[in-house]
Amino acid sequence: MFQGRSALSLDAKGRMSVPTRHREALVLQCEGRLTLTRHPDGCLLLYPRPVWESVRERIAALPISASGWKRFFLGNATDVELDGTGRLLIAPELRSAVGLEKEVVLLGMGAHFELWDAARLAAKEDEAIAGGLPEALSGLSI
Repeated sequence: MFQGRSALSLDAKGRMSVPTRHREALVLQCEGRLTLTRHPDGCLLLYPRPVWESVRERIAALPISASGWKRFFLGNATDVELDGTGRLLIAPELRSAVGLEKEVVLLGMGAHFELWDAARLAAKEDEAIAGGLPEALSGLSI
């Protein structure tokens, strides 16, 4: 299970270093083989390949009425691998699609990660807080 927040920077080639605490788990879990795809909230989703394969099967099985979403998730999916120094290369098309510039945030979300432009994530979090606690979370005691 991945959790936590990591503030990172993309280099000039669009590479990011995966934090050591996650890198070791990813090497053990999937030999550093990952898949990136878009999320409609404006971030990228980063899955260990075995987790993505399960998600991909569920998406592919959606009915024809969900064809647009199948194209969105599967058509934007890109396989990536950690390089020898623990970096991932993020394709220019994906960076552009979600506005990733230099400062990014990697969020552990359980079985996968979200990768956000730092400013966009801050705005999304402010928006969520301003909207108040949704009913689905009313019974959650934190």
